[in-house]
Order: sequence, then structure tokens, then C-alpha cells
Amino acid sequence: MQTGYCSARRARSSAASLLTLLSPADPAAQFANEDTVANIKSQIKRNKQNERDRERNKAVKSELRTRVKSAVASAGTENADEALRTAIKRIDMAAAKGIIHKNQAANRKSGLMRRLNGSAN
Repeated sequence: MQTGYCSARRARSSAASLLTLLSPADPAAQFANEDTVANIKSQIKRNKQNERDRERNKAVKSELRTRVKSAVASAGTENADEALRTAIKRIDMAAAKGIIHKNQAANRKSGLMRRLNGSAN
């Protein structure tokens, strides 16, 4: 067996590749089963707030996708204007609450209008 720099480097390289194979695809998944990892009171509170906010943001983003899909699906029907107004309102509310960035809200509204105008032609 060869000793020295190259063999040690090869061993580290194989160990690193083994760790990447064993680690989950989602980096946050490794902490998903742990309640709290902090023992500082303010950090425990911050972890709870982050988890609560993450769930809320997930729900709002899901609703955004649903509203956009329903607006596109209702294009050309009698309730198309109301579905579009609701989708744009939800996008604006998400931007106002900081769930999505205001530029992303503008891009989403622009893309929605482009899809609707493209389907109307």
C-alpha cells in the first residue's frame, strides 16, 4: 500500500464522496426531526417563529399558484375578470407581507397577463 500525500488525499476524497452519498438531498432535512438544537431562550423562540413563518409562507405561495392556475383556466369565461382580479390581489398581498419580493410580484403579474392575452388571441 502506498503511503504519503497522494494516498491520504485519495482517502479524504473517497470519504467526502461517501458523505455526499449518505447526506440527504435537502440540507434542511437533516434537522427536520429535531425539535430545537439551541439551548438559548431567544434562539429557541426564533426557531419557533421561523418554523411558523415557513409554514405560513408555504401556504401563501401554494395559494398563489392555485389562484394563477384558476385565472388561466377561467380565461374566456364569464368569471375570468374576477379570477384575474383575485390572483393579482393575492400576488400584491404576498408582496406587501414580504413573502415574495415586489419585483417577483411584478414579474408574476406580467407573466399572468401575458398568458391571458396570449390565450385570448
